[in-house]
Amino acid sequence: QVQLVESGGGLVQPGGSLRLSCAASRSIFNSYGAGWYRQAPGKQRELVASISTGYRTIYADFVKGRFTISRDNAKNMVYLQMSSLKPEDTAVYYCKADPPLRDLPTYWGQGTQVTVSS
Repeated sequence: QVQLVESGGGLVQPGGSLRLSCAASRSIFNSYGAGWYRQAPGKQRELVASISTGYRTIYADFVKGRFTISRDNAKNMVYLQMSSLKPEDTAVYYCKADPPLRDLPTYWGQGTQVTVSS
């Protein structure tokens, strides 16, 4: 079993920045893809950004140019650098580890709250 723990959320003013971190309890990011998702109240969980084992990145249109996903396999970490934050970015942000094979489990973190408000 692998545990993912997110951190770095909080309250920030519009236009501000935050850096989210996702720590894995053991070394999986050298073989698993990783992604950040978010879920706002009353809305479905949606993909924010993902990064493959080959460091290929995908971003949702609503964060392109503002957010950057990165990974450090040696530290078992995935990051989401968020800048130019907007009130509509307010949500719980979740880290996900995507398995390289269908038979392997998918892992989710418990989420970290990001609130963008003045």
